Amino acid sequence: MDKNAQSKKGLLERLKEGPVVGDGSMCTTLEKRGYCRAGPWTPEAVLLYPDAVKQLLREYMRAGADVLQTPCFYCNDGKLKNVSQSGESISYSTEAINEAACRIAHEIANEGDDMLVCGGLSPVLSYGRERNMEKARAEFDSQLNVFIKHKVDFVLAEFFGHVEELEICVDVMKRSKMPIACTMRIGPLGDSNGVSVEECAVRMARTGADLIGINCMYDFNTCLKTLKRMQNALDKEGLKTYLMCQPLGWRCPEVENSLIGYADLPETPLALEPRQATRFEAHAFARAAYDLGVRYIGGCCGMEPHHIRAIAQELSSERKKNPAVDDMCPALGFLEHSQVTTIHKKVNKAYWMGQKPGSGRPFSPASSFTQGGAYT
Repeated sequence: MDKNAQSKKGLLERLKEGPVVGDGSMCTTLEKRGYCRAGPWTPEAVLLYPDAVKQLLREYMRAGADVLQTPCFYCNDGKLKNVSQSGESISYSTEAINEAACRIAHEIANEGDDMLVCGGLSPVLSYGRERNMEKARAEFDSQLNVFIKHKVDFVLAEFFGHVEELEICVDVMKRSKMPIACTMRIGPLGDSNGVSVEECAVRMARTGADLIGINCMYDFNTCLKTLKRMQNALDKEGLKTYLMCQPLGWRCPEVENSLIGYADLPETPLALEPRQATRFEAHAFARAAYDLGVRYIGGCCGMEPHHIRAIAQELSSERKKNPAVDDMCPALGFLEHSQVTTIHKKVNKAYWMGQKPGSGRPFSPASSFTQGGAYT
């Protein structure tokens, strides 16, 4: 399965040595490329368009990611049945999608040098809608079985809105005997049941997970504020669990105090391009997160390969390696060879780090509004 399985360093060994770079957006990027449905965000693409999924993973690998996550976000039988267009039982099962996702992730990881494969588990409707704890455990078991069978390097519970559900999932994941990571989709207001950021952090650490943190829903600045509170809470309790973060690749400060983050934006999900973070904002985020103590840094929705490349470049001295793509295209090196005089002078990183990019839209507001339409 993995050509380097015997020799490569595991997740925990790497975290002891320095920062680990994760990969980025899958579903939202595949949707923009025409391979995924907006709204459901379920991962049938691994069965329908495997070459497209492979190419995106390959781009993250070349950009400098240390980890490729199995592209199977929101894959559980309850979710798949719920989004069936016909309302009947659909032909894509959790097992079939997770099997394909594992094969794809391992195949691309084997093209690289010393890559890790992470198996991702998602929240389940049996908890979110029914609060049926035993049924939820069974669904997490079903997701986990495939990752054990395909011998991923570690498992990740991601995008959890309730710390109680996350605790159940991590307890199930312990059966894998693998390193365990877990993230919640929380901002400053805490989880969807009103549990504070601080309590979430402490409870996550006390599950015994090796790596805890946040992912999705909020932008760089909001994530940094939340991470600082998490770190302070862990320090107060004497807990030494590693922190991770996989933020949005869009700027959305006005939803910082929303429980559902960017889902509250009028532009979501089909008009978010004007909010795209620049690669140099990703540089700045990576440095700020690392200085805060975060040791696993990747991306979620909107974080494209060039953002992951920026993170890998920013942390290259701590990681003692550069992205593979830098051999072909170093960050600024070729600008001086441009025939356009306004470009070939911009080889100074400080110039780009101080950039305040415009949208190109005259009279464009800093925050959005919708004109000529409404939704209810």
